[in-house]
Parts: sequence; C-alpha cells; structure tokens
Amino acid sequence: MRHVVATPVITPDQIDASNARLEAEAVRDYAHLGEQLARRGVDIEDILADIMAFKVAVPSWGMGTGGTRFGRYPIAGGPNNLFEKLEDCAVIQQLTKATPRVSLHFPWDKVKDYDELKGFAASLDLGFDAVNSNTFQDQAGQSLSYKFGSLTHADAPTRQQAIEHNLECIEIGQKLDAKALTVWLGDGSNFAGQSDFTRALERYLDSMAVVYAGLPDDWRVFMEHKLYEPAFYSTVIQDWGTSILCAQKLGPKAQCLVDLGHHAPNVNIEMIVARLAQFGKLGGFHFNDSKYGDDDLDAGSVNPFQLFLVFNELVEAKGRDPQCFDPAYMLDQSHNITDPIESLMMSVNSILQAFTKALLIDRVALRGHQDGNDPLMAHATLKEAYDTDVRPILKIARLRTGAAIDPLGVYRASGYRAQKAAIRVTQGATGGGIV
Repeated sequence: MRHVVATPVITPDQIDASNARLEAEAVRDYAHLGEQLARRGVDIEDILADIMAFKVAVPSWGMGTGGTRFGRYPIAGGPNNLFEKLEDCAVIQQLTKATPRVSLHFPWDKVKDYDELKGFAASLDLGFDAVNSNTFQDQAGQSLSYKFGSLTHADAPTRQQAIEHNLECIEIGQKLDAKALTVWLGDGSNFAGQSDFTRALERYLDSMAVVYAGLPDDWRVFMEHKLYEPAFYSTVIQDWGTSILCAQKLGPKAQCLVDLGHHAPNVNIEMIVARLAQFGKLGGFHFNDSKYGDDDLDAGSVNPFQLFLVFNELVEAKGRDPQCFDPAYMLDQSHNITDPIESLMMSVNSILQAFTKALLIDRVALRGHQDGNDPLMAHATLKEAYDTDVRPILKIARLRTGAAIDPLGVYRASGYRAQKAAIRVTQGATGGGIV
C-alpha cells in the first residue's frame, strides 16, 4: 500500500487567521520585554535567534496513548501505524516549528519500504533523529528470549541476536539519514545472587564493542542508563557513572544519554549534565518529568525549576565549547489521559521557556558571586532569570517562523482529532504497558 499525504486538516490560513488576532498584542509584549531586558544589558533579538534555532525531536512511540501497568486508554483518532504517527508529528511541527525530526523505535516502527517512509516524511517537512533499539521485550517470532537479558545474557547466541538487532537498527537508520543509535536495555536482576555484576558488565562491553564497530564514521551511539525497571534489584547500566565508564571504554563515538526520569529520587540531575559535558560524553536527552520514578510525564509539568537548572548547565557548556558541544534533544513521554499532540506541544513550550530563561542568566555576575563566595546573590542571579516571563519571546519566535502564536488554541479550533477519528479505526482498550 502506498501512503499518500492527505490534505492538511490544519491549513496555513487557519494559522494566519489566529496569528492576525494575536499579533498586535504579542508584538507589544515583546517590545515591552525588550525594554526590560535592555536595562539588564540583554539584546532580546539575540535571545530570539537562539530560540528560533533550537530544535527537539518528537518520539514516534509517544504519538499514541501510553499507559501504566494497570491499563491503557485509547484515544479516538489515534494513530494505528507509523505513517499515521508521522501525520500527527507533522501537526506539532506545523504549529511550533521546533520539532522537524522524529525519533523512531525498532522493531515497533519497522516498515517494508524505507524509501517510501523517507519520502512520506519529507512530504510532511519531517526528517529523522536517533533510532532506538529494543531488546527489553520479546517480539513475535523471536528465536531466543530476553527474559534473563539481551546484550548481557549468559547465553552467547542470545547476546548475538541482540547485537544483530542493534546492527539492523543502524542499517535502517542509514536509509533514513539518521546519525545516531540509542541503546537502552532492561538487563539486570531481581534477586541478590542472580547476576554476577562484573561479568554482566563485561558481557555488555563485549557486545557493545561489536555494535560500536558497526557505526558509520559520522554516527554516534547513545547509551541510556536507568536506575531500575524492569529489573528491580540491579540494572547493568544503572547510572551515569557506569554509563560514562562504558562510553570511555568504547571510544569517542560512544556518549551518554540522560533521561530525566531514570534517576534515583532527588538526584542532582543538573550536576550529572555538567559532569558529562565536562568530559565530552553528554550525547543527548530524553526530556520528560516525574514525581516518583520513570513517570514519563510532560516536560516541565512537575519540576520546571529543575528543567531550567538543566538548561543552565547546557548553556554554560555551550559557552565553553561552542564548536563541539552538540547534544541531541528528544522528548520521551507517555500520555495516558491527554491528547499526545497537545501534551507534546506543551512540553516543547516548557523546554523552550527553560532554555530562554537560561540564556538570560547574567553569567558575569554569577561567576563573580561564585568566586566571591556569595551564595545568596549567586542564587538570586539564577532566580532573576527564572522569574522572567519569557512567553513574549516564544510567541514572536513562532510568529516569525510561520508557526502558530497559540499552538494549542489553533489545534483545538481545527478539529484535527475529531476529523482523524472519523477515518481512523480506534484501537480497543488494551492491557498494561507504558508504550
């Protein structure tokens, strides 16, 4: 079946009509903020340029409704295949102009014809970001089970099966012009004594060395750590320390990926970001938010100040090495009770707000307070930037890039989901599972 791009439900005229109603007010607010920032020695146009250039990838697996171990609630008009997922991704890009790339997950996103997929995405003004492998669950027809591990399994043929899957992901990614492979595995143990920690990590390094050797010259591999789940006693790549040691062992194309929900409660994630960046091993991010664990909530919905502090370290790292610092930014969320398009657009807005506020930090003053041992004024310098209402900058950024000043408003007024519900078959309720 050849997939043909349908006439967009959200038309440029709808965006233009909405922007026409909101533009005058947005311009006035932007001018007012520009005057305030000028008194602080900040050129608002410089900030705007950085915001317009910032891009974050959306996850294909986040376009459908996710769930928990207890249930999953399908949404009317939700996507049933990768091509429909791309249609929804295109809406986010159309309304925000900040998400031109999609991160795919295999084998979930396998198709028969990748040239067709690439052409279909291009017709929607989309490209592809890092590809993700999946050896944390068994697939239909799979010869050997990952119940007791994949890349670290005690059985060599099972490890080889997992290696070959990762190499296949690289081959698919090359067809789609991706430039990175993300590897997260759930290998670990649930009982003390079940696994030899050292031998398991040795097997991981041996397996990843083969995957690393299969990387094209211009590719990177992102190793994603996670404290627990699905393993609850030990996880092979459980934290950033193990991740960076493995990345250093494998070579320069191996870097660490930070998922904001993959840490112990109250861990100082911004310090982890600083450490990885300092040693050239910060490969990228999976943005989301959490209250208790790997909740995969909308970015900035629980702890927006932490997101700001993460971007403070990213801006600082970029200033130290502007030519080489190039992390990959991706969203990784599960939407159980919201429309995924709406949640992802809100998350993009939260990320851009955090980035904008981090750009406003007076770094000369901050460094002076740090070196002068004045903790209160150092913190106040951060808070001055964080407390700034930067929404006018984001609105003008969207206006100038042809996006919607009010993405959520335009989306809801368009009736996109209802129109898709009329032509897409809604999947019935399913069992547990976060994706």
